[in-house]
Amino acid sequence: MRYIDLTLDYSAAVAGFNISPARDLETDGWNASTLQIYSHAGTHMDAPVHFGVSNKTIDQFEVSEFVCDRTWVINLSFVTDSYLINISDLGDFVNRINLGDAVLFRTDWYKKLGTDAYRNKLPRISEDLARWLVQKGVKLVGVEPQSVADVNNLPEVTLIHEILLDKIIIVEGLCNLDQLQTDLVTFIALPLKIKGGDGAPCRAIAIEK
Repeated sequence: MRYIDLTLDYSAAVAGFNISPARDLETDGWNASTLQIYSHAGTHMDAPVHFGVSNKTIDQFEVSEFVCDRTWVINLSFVTDSYLINISDLGDFVNRINLGDAVLFRTDWYKKLGTDAYRNKLPRISEDLARWLVQKGVKLVGVEPQSVADVNNLPEVTLIHEILLDKIIIVEGLCNLDQLQTDLVTFIALPLKIKGGDGAPCRAIAIEK
């Protein structure tokens, strides 16, 4: 089996993250840091309360929801700035995705981290595709940009999150999907267990069998 890390490094390149020294080995006897992390910075998971879909918070998920044995990796690396992903872009995956599956959209967008395009020209999930994913009974959707929709368009970002979060777990800020050699993997994403959290950073991996 191959194990592939799909998690961004937390660094100065990630908006909403800051690290500062808290203890020093020579002075205090150990090294330690103070972390400040926006709940939706880097690789993270959304909870329904994030957009008021329900009162469910990140700590209320069952741990079984974080493991997806049948996860389809759809190659959309052809996307351009602000591309709107539609059902037609799924090709024959339309017939392969079933109830309880997860879907990861590969766009190679993580390579634009640190640029204006990473946040402001990201590829987005269309309304039709969002509703189709819900109708198919998809369990989880993962994307490489920091959002499934245009963060500069409040009506759009609200609508897409409301549609998806009603039934589907959202993981955003993935990376390294281009390192996967198969289009069917096991996906695991473990968020920090933050009491009452609207979302949380998570460690995401794929397992190829």
